[in-house]
Amino acid sequence: MAKSKSTIRKDKDFLKKPYYEGGLTAMREFIRRQMKYPKDAIDKKIEGTVHVNYAVSGSGKVIKTKVVSGIGYGCNEEAERIVKLLKFKMDKILKKKVTFNKKIRINFKLPKAAPKKNQSTRSISYTVSQSKKKGTVEKKKPKQSYGYTIQF
Repeated sequence: MAKSKSTIRKDKDFLKKPYYEGGLTAMREFIRRQMKYPKDAIDKKIEGTVHVNYAVSGSGKVIKTKVVSGIGYGCNEEAERIVKLLKFKMDKILKKKVTFNKKIRINFKLPKAAPKKNQSTRSISYTVSQSKKKGTVEKKKPKQSYGYTIQF
């Protein structure tokens, strides 16, 4: 008995695309940890986005990269370096050698300036409070105190 066309299930995609294990969130975290902001870009206060096209082999390795749109000052080279470190997972592809072309945007945003280690904060604190005099009976007044902090 032959099966009708309606009962035969077909795979959604003939070729399974490569994917980063952990998804987009894990990929972004990997890129963030691997990024070494170029010194030249920090000196010139350069920020922006680098667009990179890359090819993924059938084994999941990035084999070719090309900057399509860059910002220079070492950021383009850093973006390519990071993309070459990416490793993708691949499903079985019927013993065919397939290369997938993908695109990615890598954002460069200047790191927040950390406070200088040589500067130390000095402060003096004063507390003034109202005290009872000996031998006097006070009505139940709430204690008052004032605090001052001076930083220089």
